[in-house]
Parts: sequence; structure tokens; C-alpha cells
Amino acid sequence: MAQIGKYNTLPVVSKADFGVYLDAGSLETILLPKRQVPEGCQVGDELEVFIYHDSEDRLIATMEKTKAQVGECACLEVKDVTKFGAFLEWGLQKDLLVPTNQMRKPMEAGERHVVYLYLDEFTDRIAATAKLSNFLREETTNYQKNDRVSMMIVNRTNIGYKVIIDQLYLGVLFNDDVLKPLKPGQTMVGYIKNVRADNKLDVQLQLQGHEARVDIGDRILQRLADQDGCLLLSDKSSPDDIYAQFQVSKGNFKKAIGRLYKQKQIIIESDRILLP
Repeated sequence: MAQIGKYNTLPVVSKADFGVYLDAGSLETILLPKRQVPEGCQVGDELEVFIYHDSEDRLIATMEKTKAQVGECACLEVKDVTKFGAFLEWGLQKDLLVPTNQMRKPMEAGERHVVYLYLDEFTDRIAATAKLSNFLREETTNYQKNDRVSMMIVNRTNIGYKVIIDQLYLGVLFNDDVLKPLKPGQTMVGYIKNVRADNKLDVQLQLQGHEARVDIGDRILQRLADQDGCLLLSDKSSPDDIYAQFQVSKGNFKKAIGRLYKQKQIIIESDRILLP
């Protein structure tokens, strides 16, 4: 079934001078405007489209790419603020509304905020909220210590950073586990540091000890495989260059490549690492 606010693969059922109509199941047929119809498109072809309400409140399809879809979080720029709320740029001609009652604090044009996209249950319109805890849980039993996760920085707190974990949960990254300042919206790989007694999650940017060396080593080997056996880093590279590629400290990186070198899995040169 086609879903509003998400990407759907839908068949073309008819053509018109102003576009093509797509079969959206229970949503009936939806227009994809002519300017977005791929050249040579025919009835029966399947197209991946995003469905939303246009400025005249009609359901419409687009092949433009949004920066997020319903059920996801993104860091978006405020274009304008009115009495109804803030309007964010998200990739479509029609801006995305954050209703005033969905702001954590007043928003201003030019600012960037991490928001969650949702479908209003009364209007079926796509909207966004900065009140992430209304949609993302803080407690879960789905993780164990050292599990690898994706993270998005939400904001700075007194003890560290609030983060979004795998687009599903909220957690905490403590100051002691941060190598350099982080920005809202920044995404990175992280690890579960601790599952508390109340099932809330603490995360860290790096594993520690043996687990760290094994994980970084696996990532280095995979990167080498993806880059024709050559990685332009070595034990003489700067900490910033190493962090930019692997989000780990130089010390942990050197320990990992040292282990791989002893196992004869890599060759270390002055400015690069190679597969044998």
C-alpha cells in the first residue's frame, strides 16, 4: 500500500498532457507532473516517487529527493517563521512545517534544527517536530554493550550530547567519550557503552581494548578492499586525518594496524597502507 510521506514504487496507469497517473492503491491514482516524468515513460512502467500534499492540499507525486521521509530524523535549516510555526527546507518546493507547539524553543530563520518527520493523524499532512521524545523511545532492550550503531547528534547538554540511535532511540554521549566538539545533525558510527538498569542507552564513539582493535582492523581491511588495496593513511598520519576517516584516536588506529601488520594482512608504508 502506498504511504504518504514516504518513497513508493508505483505503476503508471495512464498518461495525460500534464503528466502521468500512478496507481497508489487505497490512495487511488496520483499525478506525477509532466516536468518530472522520465523521458520515454510508458503505461505499465514502475516509478519510485515521494507522495505528499501540494500547496493546494492535493496528493501529488514527485521524483525529487527529500532530505528525510516520515519516520526519520534530519537536521534542517529554517527558512521562515510565522505565527503557525517554522518552515524548514527539506528538498521540495513546498517547505516543511514545524508547528509552534512542536518546538522545544523558538526557532529563527537561518538556524538548523534536528527534527523528526511525522504524519499528522487528523490531516494526513507531513509535519516535523523538535520534541523528539514524543516519537523516539529512550528505553529499549534491543542492544547489548559494544553493539555498533549509527548516531546523529541532537544537541549539547551539561554532561555531553543527546543523540539519536539508529533513527529509533535517544541516548547519551558523555563528554569524556568525545575527542572533539560535535555539531547538531552530525552523523557517525558509534557503539553502545552501557545499557542502564532503566534500559536507557549510553553510547561511545570508540570501543576500548581488544574489541576496539578488532573492530578498527575489520574496518581498515574493508576500506582497503573497497579502494583497490590502498589506503592513504599510515602510522605517521595526523590524528585529524585518521579521525576524519575512521572516527577513532590515532593511538587506537596505530594499535589496530600494528596487529594487522604482525598478522601479515597489510603492508605499512610511510604514507599509505596496502594489501599484500
